[in-house]
Amino acid sequence: MRVAIDIRRAGDYGLGTYIRNIVGQLGRIDHDTSYLLIGRQRDLEEIDPLPDNFQLLDHPYGYKTWRAHFQLPWLLRERHVDILHVPWLFAPILVPMRLIVTVHDLSDVMDRNAAVPASEQAFARFFARIAARHANHIFAVSSATKREVARTFGISESRISVVYNAVEERFLTEPLAADADRILERHAVTGPYLLYAGAIKPQKNLPRLIEAFAVAKAELLEQHPEFAQLKLLIIGEAPTRHAELRSAVVRARVREDVRFLGFMPKPVLRVFYARASAFLFPSLYEGFGLPPLEAMAHGAPVLTSNVSSLPEVFRDAALLVNPENVFDIARGIRQILTDQELRDNLTRCGYVRARSLSWREAAERVREVYERIHSGRGGTP
Repeated sequence: MRVAIDIRRAGDYGLGTYIRNIVGQLGRIDHDTSYLLIGRQRDLEEIDPLPDNFQLLDHPYGYKTWRAHFQLPWLLRERHVDILHVPWLFAPILVPMRLIVTVHDLSDVMDRNAAVPASEQAFARFFARIAARHANHIFAVSSATKREVARTFGISESRISVVYNAVEERFLTEPLAADADRILERHAVTGPYLLYAGAIKPQKNLPRLIEAFAVAKAELLEQHPEFAQLKLLIIGEAPTRHAELRSAVVRARVREDVRFLGFMPKPVLRVFYARASAFLFPSLYEGFGLPPLEAMAHGAPVLTSNVSSLPEVFRDAALLVNPENVFDIARGIRQILTDQELRDNLTRCGYVRARSLSWREAAERVREVYERIHSGRGGTP
């Protein structure tokens, strides 16, 4: 069996985590299949060293180019590839072999981002529909995503398998950086803080989070003066392109209490997870929600939304709130900061939940589907 996997987005934050861990685990458990990794040398360097049955097909062209739609399929056919696995909802127009795609969410094809040009959204929808309908099988990262894909593209759920994401092994096994305290000091973090980490997109609901933080802090100060120095730290893309976030900070009158720290290297991010008073993730829409799981692995109590895939993924390991209600988010913030019994339970259940999901198990399920598709027995385990 010869399987090609597209790794051209291995350096991305969320999607890259999936690619790096699935390919890395396949390298540990499967020494019989011949794997061809589509991308560049720098993409391959994002992944742990792989055995000899993995080779790189140097393909430096973006997925919007004609080479991705016509030259790449010809190269794969020339190398007798049996299965092409694209780890996101895209595929070349011509795929002369069995096709598998992974769907993380449908945010790129459901008009959720008004900042994205209409032409790009139309492009994404067009090729997503082609990929979903032509795929021999689809991996979804949650049951909520599975149902959404089937409904949106009019395909049978029998063609879709749920394979959950997980946290990287080092988050559970490696100690924090030895200079954790100095890392916080270098970023001028000296007091208690609430943390958000992830993409800066409309669906992440950050303006409401900022407003809810302002409401919660004002109410906390009446009975809990120890929270006078409480900050909200936002790790992710710099807000220079997101005027609505700066406007939300000004309107809520928390310019001294909300800080945007930009992207962080993983060792630094781990320190911020571990030292946070709570991790806040009131997203309006998620296919899975990896940052809260990473926070749980580091012992942070988590607040997240009661919509989309989040209740399915986090169950009783997170405090769930209505993400469209600022006052419900604020109530959750107050509760997660002041109820010690709740905090202890969330920390304990969160750590168990983080350890219950495994990239190795995910890779084993992926490989099982490869075998079934290759043998013509269908894809659902």
